Amino acid sequence: MKRYPKLIAGLLAGFIAVVSAGETAWAACLNQSQARQAVASGQARPLGAVSRSVGGEIVRADLCEQGGRLVYVLSVLSGGKVTKRVVDAKSGQALR
Repeated sequence: MKRYPKLIAGLLAGFIAVVSAGETAWAACLNQSQARQAVASGQARPLGAVSRSVGGEIVRADLCEQGGRLVYVLSVLSGGKVTKRVVDAKSGQALR
């Protein structure tokens, strides 16, 4: 490790930049009050209506704005693994 301190520092800085970029991609997530208002106004389906189509147990859910529309970003437990799923909040259609 003494031979490659600049390389290690560069790799670490790159890793931090990638992780930070991933966090800011979902920076437009709504808080609880905004999410309730979006559901009440019909801009988004209730989470329960969407949960039936994800194929597992939702362990985390965020309502976010992406590409001009609202999406649910879900962490779903299925088969002992947690995967991330993105669902259109209005239609309930799985996007990823």
